[in-house]
Amino acid sequence: MSLDYLHFDYAEGSDGSGSFETAASTWPEHAKAVLTEVARVLNWAHAEFSGRRGPLEEGFDWDYDLQGQLEFTAPQVLHYDESERAVTARADPPGKPRHTVVLSLSGGPEFCDAFRREFGIDAN
Repeated sequence: MSLDYLHFDYAEGSDGSGSFETAASTWPEHAKAVLTEVARVLNWAHAEFSGRRGPLEEGFDWDYDLQGQLEFTAPQVLHYDESERAVTARADPPGKPRHTVVLSLSGGPEFCDAFRREFGIDAN
């Protein structure tokens, strides 16, 4: 399954378990597409490993953490007054927000192998 916004990094533990991490930061016009990809990934995981999600240390096969943030920036106009020997600052109104989504998945060897195959992630 091809993904346009989510690009996962993979790390494997000595026991064969692993974790997949991705972050996407986009303008508002792309936020829905990112959330759609997140849903595709989680829909796949829930369908393929139904009822097997929970903390790995409690014997479950996979788990995830999903977070989001809106970031607003405002340009700042700086002016140096030579006669006063001082700098003044004025903030312009904030621009459009950046939408940032962070998704982390962890799983046992079976989950990790299936996830890498499904989303074309290299183990290296």
